Amino acid sequence: MTEPTCFKVSIENNVAHIVLNRPEAFNAMPRPFWNELPTIVHDINDNAKARVIVISSTGKHFTAGMDVSVFTDGDGVSAQGGDPHARAEAFRQFVLTLQGSFSCLDNARIPVIAAIQGGCIGGGVDMVSACDIRYATDDAFFQIAEINIGMTADVGTFPRLCNLIPQGWVRELAYAGRRLPAAKAKEIGLVNDTFATQDAMLAHVMELAHEIAAKAPVAVAGSKRMINYARDHSIADGLDYIATWQAGMFSPPHMMEAFAAKAQKREPNFADLAPLRKKM
Repeated sequence: MTEPTCFKVSIENNVAHIVLNRPEAFNAMPRPFWNELPTIVHDINDNAKARVIVISSTGKHFTAGMDVSVFTDGDGVSAQGGDPHARAEAFRQFVLTLQGSFSCLDNARIPVIAAIQGGCIGGGVDMVSACDIRYATDDAFFQIAEINIGMTADVGTFPRLCNLIPQGWVRELAYAGRRLPAAKAKEIGLVNDTFATQDAMLAHVMELAHEIAAKAPVAVAGSKRMINYARDHSIADGLDYIATWQAGMFSPPHMMEAFAAKAQKREPNFADLAPLRKKM
């Protein structure tokens, strides 16, 4: 994997830390961002390089959202020429590609925790909505800003945000483009907690990440899969699927190791997830 231009990546003690690293541009998301993020996440996930991913940022704001160059460069969404129906079909594929850049977070086998400071705007809301857990600084805010430039948010905000907070709040934010302050975001359940400083938030997030990383990876992966499946299906379907999952994934050796570690007052020792085989 080539060195990313929009991120810094480190892995320590089974926790991968992906840091948005364009503070001078308020971490806006240019074209390379949309290719680099899924490449990084797939590399970590597919090769079982970590058990948890933490996403944080630098500078005043978490992200200002999609960079204007995505709209204005020669190949961007405003590109003209050719048959209008062909352009529309190509644009649909373009949006699906952008959606995939964040769906990789939702689809990863391992939990993804977002640590948000300052503004989380436009595409930032799409991004953190695809994470498993969110924390914020007291000065953070969330804004579905697309309405303010005459467009509908299309990279994942609505399908996911409607499962995270009451629809009335989604609609107010979507229709008016207002900012949702961190305190209100915590009150309605978008973030788990808020912190006075970014350092305090990151300390808490890393502590949680390492706690999760110490659990049985197969059980954590199964929990994420079951929660996502329950979100997208009926209760009856969810119950049926978890019964099927457990029939194949139930692991007495992992349970015995957990019991033994507790009795011996030590950390359990679990095997990592297996890397995914991409080729026959």
